[in-house]
Amino acid sequence: MGAADTVPGVSGGTIALITGIYEDLLGAIKSLNTRVLHRLVCLDLKAALAEIHIRFLLCLFCGIGIAVISLARLMNHLLNYYPIPTWSLFFGLIAASVWVVGRRVKARVSAAAAFFIGAAAAYFIVGMVPAQTPETLGFLFLSGMIAVCAMILPGLSGAFILLILGKYEFVVSVLKNPLTASNLAVLAVFAAGCAVGLAAFSRVLKFLLDRYHSVAFAGLTGLMLGSMRKIWPWKEPLTMERVHGELMVISEKNVLPDGIWPEAALPVLLMVAGFALVFLLERLGPEKYEG
Repeated sequence: MGAADTVPGVSGGTIALITGIYEDLLGAIKSLNTRVLHRLVCLDLKAALAEIHIRFLLCLFCGIGIAVISLARLMNHLLNYYPIPTWSLFFGLIAASVWVVGRRVKARVSAAAAFFIGAAAAYFIVGMVPAQTPETLGFLFLSGMIAVCAMILPGLSGAFILLILGKYEFVVSVLKNPLTASNLAVLAVFAAGCAVGLAAFSRVLKFLLDRYHSVAFAGLTGLMLGSMRKIWPWKEPLTMERVHGELMVISEKNVLPDGIWPEAALPVLLMVAGFALVFLLERLGPEKYEG
């Protein structure tokens, strides 16, 4: 999930769905409630830990944190120097995810409507142009709240939402050197915004999954399908601007590859590999999507 969340256009929530831990993830986050906070304030640590899914959350978020910090530079390098092969692998992952999750949704009119609404919403959002925004701590806190909501929504990438908000480059630059005093302060504010957004939005998602399970999963599948507009490997820049001294693509359009051989041979193989990897993960993960 951490590796996926460093890539604009790929969601950690998609990985959680593929591996069968999505509902466990929402339930574990929901266990962080006001009772836990009250017991922590009262220094009743044992009772507070008994309330939450501590082992699940500790393992998960340690893994995500380590991956984000250690892979941010690698992902940035791959996207800058090998964009087509990198996007091809993720395209295969998402395409297979749509099939794996979507086939388990019961065919109903309400589910079909949720699927198309989710697909249209994601298609529109990933086509938005990145904005120029302030680098104040208050806006960074708000950015964390919004981006983390996308992180747990399959198909909508928290990294891409940061890109739209104009904060992706800033956060990645901080992650490259996180141990300075100023960068630690920035990361603390951003993490606080993520924590608040995650606690609130996970409850909304958990409610929808408990009450409208099939419809909710149909909507999540639609989000994944619509997001594939962003991760199509072959693109042509439309407008570019210089941001912080670097030339940055502001808008682009999807195009077809120049030819199948040899230009598209490796990307297609990576798509197939990504597709196969999802089915392997599905076999290893528990069955949790029925309903």
